[in-house]
Amino acid sequence: MALFKNRKDFRLKILLASSEVHPFSKTGGLADMVGALGKALARKGHQVGLITPLYAGIRERYPQLKPTSLPLDFPLGVRRFRGEVWSLNTIPGLTIYFVDQPDFFQRASLYQKDGMDYPDNAERFMFFSKAVAHLAFHLPWKPEVLHVHDWQASLATLFVHHQKRIPAWRNGPGTCLTVHNLAYQGQFPSAQYQLTNLPWEYFIPSGVEFYGGMNCLKAGISYADIITTVSPRYAREITTEEFGCGLDGLLRQRPERLLGILNGVDYSEWNTYENPYIHQAYAIDTLHLKARNKASLQQELGLPERVEIPLFANIGRMVEQKGVDILYGALEEMLHADIQVVILGSGASRFQRAFQDLGRRFANRAAVRIGFDEGLSHRIEAASDFFLMPSRFEPCGLNQMYSLRYGAVPIVRAVGGLDDTVLDFKEQPEAATGIKFYDYSSSAVTKAMRKAIAIYNNPTLLHWFRRNGMECDFSWDRTAGEYVEVYAQIKNAN
Repeated sequence: MALFKNRKDFRLKILLASSEVHPFSKTGGLADMVGALGKALARKGHQVGLITPLYAGIRERYPQLKPTSLPLDFPLGVRRFRGEVWSLNTIPGLTIYFVDQPDFFQRASLYQKDGMDYPDNAERFMFFSKAVAHLAFHLPWKPEVLHVHDWQASLATLFVHHQKRIPAWRNGPGTCLTVHNLAYQGQFPSAQYQLTNLPWEYFIPSGVEFYGGMNCLKAGISYADIITTVSPRYAREITTEEFGCGLDGLLRQRPERLLGILNGVDYSEWNTYENPYIHQAYAIDTLHLKARNKASLQQELGLPERVEIPLFANIGRMVEQKGVDILYGALEEMLHADIQVVILGSGASRFQRAFQDLGRRFANRAAVRIGFDEGLSHRIEAASDFFLMPSRFEPCGLNQMYSLRYGAVPIVRAVGGLDDTVLDFKEQPEAATGIKFYDYSSSAVTKAMRKAIAIYNNPTLLHWFRRNGMECDFSWDRTAGEYVEVYAQIKNAN
């Protein structure tokens, strides 16, 4: 699909839209991906806009925000809501557009309060999606492609589709939807459909309707020109009943529209040599210095300073998707061995309590920190010998790619992007980068951890795994190039 490989003057006008974007807002990998993609596209010479809500605190952190002459005024059912658009130029070729609607977005957190979704999330992200579609048609530089991410922005594809039925707007942008996690679909009662102010002809099984209710992600899948996921294997998995979350039949209807593009890593932030968060810089040729980071982290977290035993780590959301139930079961057994474990994350209260209890019972072998800490996550990656990712399903995953670059050997369940990015010794011995297991069980995690201990006790083999991992290239330059090919295909078809 290399349509423009030899055209140096080829330049696209691309508008991205996401409910969170690093470094302005973040709850997970979605923010990292969209922020990095926007920068990578701009550095390739394309004109890029990126739309995201103006959440609480952004204006204070970025006083250089400028107002635009693009007022927002939309109906949501029988009521009207107004807003404004602010802009920020970050690097050449990239402009961030912030949707300012204080009643919807000036809140303590992005999606929830006290672990429960905001009751007006349908209104909040309906307004956002309408703003995205409005800007896609009215920005003066006339975007050629609109690329939306996940359910919070996916209704914009329907609004664009509907608007392009009007002759004067038929030259509007083509649309691309990226599904980061099919399990989160934005489902609401059918009465909420009136907030779209669209004809009911779209509320059908092949459109927005889903078991009597409305489904925002399903609308995006139905009306986007192309759908992508964040890894090739996940694109295949979601067409199956096991991983399709009720949408597998719809996704199988037009397989030519579904592509898997592996996420990239922003190595300007995730590296071991120019990193303000870590204690000791190191690289492939100075891997022995990694041990200093291990000793420093052990001291920071109150663990005995023992560089001679393996340090296992896990960073992420404490939810069932991430396999924390089978991880907990494995650690109950493995913490009786001569190892150490570091856990950083937050999520369901029952999991948080369980891991905190584990940390108390094995105080000399386990350190558990609840919450998110950017700096600590870097220090954990730099210090750990092995990184545990036993996910039930994993659309892409980023921590395994961070771990590879940091010389922390990933231990992963072979699903989604984890299978795409990690090579087991049985697959390619000379290029092995990690340990894979297949069964979803604590015993499978335990067996993989025992393999890791054996590798750790063979310094030559451990160095081989680490070196192979650190040489892997999951840079955004490659990933952005694949998206450009998709955008070119969309532009040519419109």
